[in-house]
Formats: sequence, structure tokens, C-alpha cells
Amino acid sequence: MKKWIASLLILVCMGAMFTGGWALADDAEQREAYYDDLTQKPSYKVIKADVLEITYDDLDVEKPDMPTFLDTRYQQLYVQLRSGAHKGETFHVRNTVEMVNPYKLIFEKGDVALLRVTEDDQGQVANIQVYEKGRDTPIYFMIGAFIVLLLLVGGRKGLQSTISLVVTGLLIYFVLLPLILRGHSPIWVSLLVSIVSTVITFLLISGANRKTYSALIGTVGGLLIGGIFAYIIGSMSSLTGLSSEDAQLLAYLPQSINLDFKGILFAGILIGALGAIMDVTLSVASAMYEVESVHPKITTKDLIKSGMNVGRDVMGSMSNTLILAYTGGALQMMLLFLAFNLSLVEIMNMDIIATELVRAFAGSIGIVSAIPLTAFSSGLLRQSHK
Repeated sequence: MKKWIASLLILVCMGAMFTGGWALADDAEQREAYYDDLTQKPSYKVIKADVLEITYDDLDVEKPDMPTFLDTRYQQLYVQLRSGAHKGETFHVRNTVEMVNPYKLIFEKGDVALLRVTEDDQGQVANIQVYEKGRDTPIYFMIGAFIVLLLLVGGRKGLQSTISLVVTGLLIYFVLLPLILRGHSPIWVSLLVSIVSTVITFLLISGANRKTYSALIGTVGGLLIGGIFAYIIGSMSSLTGLSSEDAQLLAYLPQSINLDFKGILFAGILIGALGAIMDVTLSVASAMYEVESVHPKITTKDLIKSGMNVGRDVMGSMSNTLILAYTGGALQMMLLFLAFNLSLVEIMNMDIIATELVRAFAGSIGIVSAIPLTAFSSGLLRQSHK
């Protein structure tokens, strides 16, 4: 019976979320064009191409009289398109290399290049530009290795974890991002997606039982507490949500959308902390469940105490994990601060630093808060089932 309940809840949650975009649209015309008008289609197509030959290359030519900031080199690439209407066709493409730029695209024979191909009105190739190097194949290999390891080590649980991961990715791509682009509140949308993702993940992994319910209560409670702290401190600190270059680019979207940049910042904080909070709450709930199964006569007070002890052990490592993850992402920025010998006052008052600190510590507050919520809710649910 519990399996049927879990399956029903999963189907209801997924159905509600995937129809949420249409339900929140203003009218039937918007619902019909829900995905069509989210983004402006570019005038070019990005196509992979194999680099067959390097027909010209002056990267190794000595130019002692050329100032570094003016030193521009060239590669002439002979490429073959991999896909699209012109699949199999070959072209010569010039790759411009500015030597002063530390991020340089330098190709060798056998490399894969990403090209921006523009066609004329007759469908013929009018222009080709070098865009990037092909990097997705090794990444797909790593993702595949991760899934295989999940299945080998986790067995059925690994399969369930893979499904929950895919579902979470679909919710973010098809629900969270489109609704934010539609102008809906990023905080409420991210909170709704987080709760639905948590429900589906826990039901898939643990099923419909007391362990799942207590972990769910702890996760949602910890997420709300962390989000409230982030919102209050972020507002008091006058965070703009535009500290990063990616956020600033959103202001130039070619659409008539009034995006809530501060709300997007807080939505990112909620989504970023969700995984760590889920990990902690499920660990505590599972430990309490196992303790009770081994010692069924244990008192509720002692059971809660055991859950708190487990939570304290997990708390330090998970908080460090979250803070270190954000620190690793800001490593280049911290090196710049050290190189320019900036003072602590200058660093602490930067929008980008304040944003990262709020992000890291709000998530950590959510983790710490989720532990007693999970322990006490598990104890109370046990009492109610007696």
C-alpha cells in the first residue's frame, strides 16, 4: 500500500509541476507559446567540426618588435562539419589568437571545433566563426561513469538515485527556469520546485514511511530557515543580485521581462543548499530508524537524543562541505585580493563577497536547523504511531 501511495504522490507532484507553466500563464495564447517565446533564436547555428588540417599557423613565429598587447596571431583551419544541412562539407576557417589574452583557443589537427555557421537566404553558408573547442564528449563520459558507479555500488538504490537526479534536472530546466523568465517570483518558484524535488527524491529512495516524512519536515524547515536568514541579511546588506558577470548579462536580455535579480539570488541560495540539507536530514532520519529497529523498546527521548548525536557528527562535515564548495568557486577571486593587498574592510564590503558569504552561511544555517527539526519530528511521528 505504501508503494502505491509513494507512486501516486510522485505522479501528482510531477504532473503539477510540469503543468505549472501553463497554469501560471496569463491567458491561452501565452500557454500555447509557453516555450516558443522564452528566448530569441540566434541568426547562426552552432555546429561541431573536425579539424582536418592546420594549413597556416604563425604562433611560433618570432616577432621581437611587436608589443605584447598588439600581438595577434592566426591559424587557418581546414574543417569538416559534423552535422546540420551542410554535414560533410569542408571549409577553411581563420582562428584569431590574441597573445595578450590568457584565454586563447589554439587548435591542433584532430581537435573538435565549435563553429558559428550563418546561412544566407538561399541556405548557403555565408559566414563561419570559431566559437569554442569541443569539450562535451569527455564530460558525457564522466557522467556515464558516475551513473555506472551509482548502479554498481548502489544497486536498486543507485537506480532510484539516478531517477531522482534526472527528475530534479527536468524540474529545474522545464519548470524553474521558464517560470522565472516569465517574470514569476524566483523565491516562491524555487521554493516550490525544491519541495517537490525533495518529496520525489525521498519517496523514490526511502518510500512512504516515517523516515521519509521526518526527513521531509526537516528539509523543508531547514530550507525555510536558511532562506529567511538569507533574505533578511541580504536585504540589510543591500545585496543587488548583480555581483557576477552572468547576473549582469541578464539585464540585457532581448525580452520585455522585469526580472527580480535579488529574488534570483535568493532562489540560487535555496537551490544550492537543498542537496546538503537533504543529505543531513536523511542521514539523521535513517540513523534513528535503524536505532529503533534494533532497540524497539527505546524511549522516544533517547531516540531523539541518538538522532541529535548523529546530527552533530554530520553537521560539522556538511557545513564545511558547503562553505568549502563556495570557497573553491571563488578561489581565483581570493587570489586577486591577495595579489592586490586589499584590506579586510574593502573585501567584506564588496557586493560579490557579501553575496558569497550570505550564500554559504545561509545554507549552513539551514543544515544546522534541519538537524533538530528532523530528530524531533521523527520522535513525534513515532509517538503518534504508538
